[in-house]
Amino acid sequence: MSGLTVGADGLARCAWAGSTPDYLEYHDTEWGVPVHSEQALYERLTLEAFQSGLAWITILRKREGFRSAFADFDPEVVATFGEEDRARLMADTGIVRNRLKVNAAIHNAGAVLALRDRGGLDDFIWSHAPADHTPPATTADLRATSTESVALAKALKKNGFVFVGPTTMYAAMQACGLVDDHLVGCHRAGGRR
Repeated sequence: MSGLTVGADGLARCAWAGSTPDYLEYHDTEWGVPVHSEQALYERLTLEAFQSGLAWITILRKREGFRSAFADFDPEVVATFGEEDRARLMADTGIVRNRLKVNAAIHNAGAVLALRDRGGLDDFIWSHAPADHTPPATTADLRATSTESVALAKALKKNGFVFVGPTTMYAAMQACGLVDDHLVGCHRAGGRR
């Protein structure tokens, strides 16, 4: 089975999940599970933006630091962050200290709040879920973008979001369960909950 690994528990998983215990836990309990709340979706969008150009394991291992630094991703709180907060975040070794990404996270919190008048972030994100998505059979079938991720990126940008390119949005769609990209044969494939 191309792109799969079998763990000590006998379960087949996407090969990336077998590289570290952190990845295994994330793969088995979170990746691809549908996310339906403003705060959780804002967190995922923010973390995916911070991940851009880095390995996901870096973000995953700093996740609790991000939650602490960004008020558990409460967009109402983050939207009020000012210069003192920006300085605090840039000095925080528990997160990725990138000024553009820090500013984007704060800016996007305001954009999340603005979407409330139009049904909210949950409805907005999920309106871009593909009607039909076939899980990949092998790693060669994996993609970095889709028609839907391109459309979602454009729609988010139109609504004031930044750091939301098509590749970042496809990764968010995978993480938030809009698409099931667990490889065929993985014990989690087709396991959307």
